[in-house]
Amino acid sequence: MKKSLLALAAGTFALGIAEFAMMGILPDVATDLGISIPAAGHFIAAYALGVCTGAPLLVLIARTRPLKQILLGLSVLIVFGNLCTALAPDYWFMLATRFISGLPHGAFFGVGSIVADKLADKGKGAQAISIMIAGITVANVLGVPVGTYVSHTFSWRFTFMTVGIWALVLVWLIWRHIPVMEPLPDTGLLGQFRFFRHLAPWLILFATSLGNGGAFCWFSYVNPLMTRVSGFTSSDMMLLMMLAGLGMLAGNLAGGRLSDRFGPGKVAFSSQGIMCLALLSIFFLAANPILSVLLMVICTTCLFTVSSPQQLLLIRHAKGGEMLGAASVQIAFNLGNALGAWSGGLPVEAGYSYEYTALPASFFAFIGFALLLYFWRRYEYPIRHLRTTSYSRKTV
Repeated sequence: MKKSLLALAAGTFALGIAEFAMMGILPDVATDLGISIPAAGHFIAAYALGVCTGAPLLVLIARTRPLKQILLGLSVLIVFGNLCTALAPDYWFMLATRFISGLPHGAFFGVGSIVADKLADKGKGAQAISIMIAGITVANVLGVPVGTYVSHTFSWRFTFMTVGIWALVLVWLIWRHIPVMEPLPDTGLLGQFRFFRHLAPWLILFATSLGNGGAFCWFSYVNPLMTRVSGFTSSDMMLLMMLAGLGMLAGNLAGGRLSDRFGPGKVAFSSQGIMCLALLSIFFLAANPILSVLLMVICTTCLFTVSSPQQLLLIRHAKGGEMLGAASVQIAFNLGNALGAWSGGLPVEAGYSYEYTALPASFFAFIGFALLLYFWRRYEYPIRHLRTTSYSRKTV
């Protein structure tokens, strides 16, 4: 495995802990800063807002810079944001540092995807991108649970201090292992946005947002679902979350390999369809603990099986604005998180049990499946069918 791809994965690992660790340590942060838990939840929203702001800022400020230089700058920003978060004295300072911490997130994924695709062997672009994305899945398997343990045992500040120190290592890894690359062709500021005139990128972005939103309708409430409906105890949840994270890791790596073999569009809509069926099954079968765990792993596997295909598809359909296009996937992903958490809470607020979160989840997942299927039929299937037909004629 190329060291350059592992360097990119080290970056997504840091970003994964920076984003998701906060969800497990909110009570500790709230107590230390003297605020309520709902107020501490604003730190999650501030990070997501930073993600959505960082991509267009990158295009505005750094679109003409060499790719390695951009990655180094983003890594320094990860260091700064997380070290400042670790030292935050009050609510407002913390809110600002969480926003700053989110700025490099989507931009790093966007530039990293382009670099991974350029470094990949011929025909293995999706696998290379999946290796980069693997960092965030490993963060969910190991980094977030360890960060939560460190927060509970010592201080939540150590968690973000560790992320900042790791990001210092990331700066060295990128400097040492990422080769010098020329800047992307400068199409001008408006040229970066020109690809939005076409239907294909919108199909991918809406499918990412709605499909991911479907998963998070259910996943945002997986803890009470597992403990109150499936019959698990609170002490079981760390193991269950590790199983969910392993599904994410396996799905991500499988998605890259399968996309290079069968085409990213086909893998994306197939995985989204399986996730839709699994979410619908959760509504009916959540009371069975064994089936509930199995369906959970299937959902988290499919959630990340679609990640590298969608990232690659957006790069291919964002000519002249590849940097913004690749980063836009992360914007859509985070918007889907917010949409899913809100929509999944509606049946709970109405007094229904937690398995009802799977109903809006399966609805959104079905829309994501339909959009990806339409994309594949319109943009990918005709090209692959033509290649297959031409090859068959040559061999006759």
